[in-house]
Amino acid sequence: MSRYPLAALRAACPCAECRSGGTRVERSIPEDPLLLPVLPARSHELEHIEQVGNYALQMIWKDGHRFGIYPWEYLWTLCPCEEHRAGLAS
Repeated sequence: MSRYPLAALRAACPCAECRSGGTRVERSIPEDPLLLPVLPARSHELEHIEQVGNYALQMIWKDGHRFGIYPWEYLWTLCPCEEHRAGLAS
């Protein structure tokens, strides 16, 4: 069994919105290295997790974000434990 930091799972959300650089509002702001995206206070709290078929998990976050589907293989690449990292290297 592995334990994942919730902040790391949210930061690694694979949905199109998160992978394209943030929300529509954040993308409309000119890029400025001094501006950091501000996430809602509850963005790293899970409401619940749903299984998607036999291949993935969908995280439902307390701030309402629910678009990321995390396939098992992707979760293994994010795993902080040595056992899974070593298994990926072989």
